[in-house]
This record gives sequence, C-alpha cells and structure tokens, in this order.
Amino acid sequence: MPIAEFDATAIPDTMHAAVYRGLSVVNVEEIPTPAIQPGEILIRVEACGICHTDLKKIEYNLLAPPRVYGHETAGVVAAVGAGVTKFRPGDRVLAFHHIPCLECFYCQHKLYAQCPVYKRVGITAGFEPAGGGFSQYVRVMDWIVERGVEKIPEGISFERATLVEPLNTCLKAVAQCDPQPEDFVLVMGQGPIGLMFTMLANRTGARIAATDTMAERLEIAGRCGAGFMWNPLGRDVAAEVKRLTEGRGADIVIVAASAKGIVNQAIASSRPGARILLFAQTSATEKIEASGADICVGERTLFGCYSASVDLQKESARLVFSGELPVEELISHRLPLEKIRAGFDLALHPEPKSLKIIVQPQRWS
Repeated sequence: MPIAEFDATAIPDTMHAAVYRGLSVVNVEEIPTPAIQPGEILIRVEACGICHTDLKKIEYNLLAPPRVYGHETAGVVAAVGAGVTKFRPGDRVLAFHHIPCLECFYCQHKLYAQCPVYKRVGITAGFEPAGGGFSQYVRVMDWIVERGVEKIPEGISFERATLVEPLNTCLKAVAQCDPQPEDFVLVMGQGPIGLMFTMLANRTGARIAATDTMAERLEIAGRCGAGFMWNPLGRDVAAEVKRLTEGRGADIVIVAASAKGIVNQAIASSRPGARILLFAQTSATEKIEASGADICVGERTLFGCYSASVDLQKESARLVFSGELPVEELISHRLPLEKIRAGFDLALHPEPKSLKIIVQPQRWS
C-alpha cells in the first residue's frame, strides 16, 4: 500500500472501535486499523457526533452485524494513498459518508439521496462500511475523497466541525421549504436538529414558533430565534398558532421530532395551502394517518426531506465555521469512546440539559 508524505510507523496496527455486534449490543473492542488503497485517505478521528439515525439502526437491529457506526466525523489526515493530491497528513478535515455520482437520473433531478452511489457508504473503520466514526481511525474511499471532504480552519474545534453534516441536512430541508420573510414557521421538536431548523429559519426573516416538552430546550430555542415557545403537552399548539396568524395557521410546519400524533398536530396547526415537512419520520414501521380532505381540499403539501446535499456542502461548512449560527451551544456532552454506551443511552433518553453528544475516540479516561 503506497503512502505519501507520512511515517507509516506512526499509525498503530490496531485501534479501539465501538463495534455493533447485533441484538442492540455495541462493544468497545480492539480491531485492525483499516488499510487504505490508492486514492483514499486515513483519518485519525478526533470527534464524532451521536446521531439518531445510527441509534435507530443499533436499537432496532436494522442492518446485519458487525459494523462500526458514526458518520458525523472530524479529525486529522493520518495517511494518504497514491494519487491523492488534495490532502496531506496533518490536514484537519471533516468527511461526509455519502456523496452522489452527479450523473444518474436522480442526480440530474438533484435528488441526491436517491442516487445508487450516494446510498453506498464511503467511510469505514472495518467490516461492512457504516460510517466508522465511533473508532480511532477511518478509511475514506476515493469518491468521498474527491468530493466529500472539507478542511477545518485553524481555531475551529473538531467538535464544532462535526456539526457540518447535520446542519447540511437541515439547510437542504429549509431550502425546500423556502420560507419567506412574512411567513409563520412552526418547528416541532427542539432537539439538536430542531434547534438547527430554528436557527436556519430565523435567518430568512420569518416568524418562528417552537415546541418541545423540555423547558430548557425551549429557552435555547428563544436564543436561536424563536419568538414563541410552547410545551405541546400543556398548550393547544394549533389554537396558539391560529391566534397569532389571524385564524389561518402556520405557513410552514417542520416536524423535527417523532411522536404519536405529531403529524396530525402539524396539519391542525397549518393553514390551507401550507407546506408540512416530515424530517424525523425515518422509520419504515412508523405509520401516518391523516384526513384526506385536510390534504386535498385544504391544498396542503406534505413532503419529506432526507440526508445531505453535495450542493450545500460548502455553505453548510461556512455557516458552522463562520460563527454565523450559534451551533456550538448545541454541544452538551463530550465523552471518551469507552463511555459511548452511556452516550447512546443519554441520546435515547435525553435529560433536561442534554443535546448533542460528541464522542472523542482519542480520549481515554
């Protein structure tokens, strides 16, 4: 394996990784450090965010083991394969695990998440590629190196850089919603993703309302741009929205949480002709029942948005790195790899002050 401009003896033969073994079990194990091929790079992972997409795969055993999950990855280039000229060892980078071909039918229609190449995971710590960020090193494959790796400016923490990928997914969705300055936007759920939606919608000049069951998250939503914050368990959200919109309802509703009845609440809170975005409804087992008349006669648009857009990669990085959005306020916990199970449990059962949880694989307590 040719390696350029790097002392290969600095890379250990083995590393620690959180390996999914099936039946919702994840063990921190010692496994071989992945070997790279021409056109690829090896990243020493310094930080990786815990995302509910990975948690669903683990908790509901959606994919066959063994795998190493984790896709919000930032670190340092440890080695480069033959032919790589864009990066060199020592570069601080973040990497997207999905990148489209830009040539197929779906790419031509900018439906990148439906591209067959996009659906292939291009980063691995070993085993079947699954992102690999919950490990000390990851192998980044050639098509990802070509278009899916961004350099991290000096002075920006690795933890902050992990937020570029999730922000991209929200930026893509907000672009589809296209809020206008006079619009009333309801963001349902104020976890890390919901708060990103609140930040991004606020940039458009729209009026923002936010709902969540945790008072602490509603307080942060106010700092992120929401003008109205409600606990849906204690308020009639639809009535409140209509009171603020001359009886019409919200122009746009973003459903950034998954809970029984939340889509019906979104429809009830929206005006005729509104756009309702489903963002958190990613499970094939989650069923939605709605009145046909609410959609058809009410002329509402109910649509989904999933994953990141390569077209927005540079802009999402700029927004995170520039400080234009207060994204670092979302990071509540930084945990060593050996405590990743505690991080999973906290993400699945959040406490009042828990938001984004970051794993630091090089840290060992």
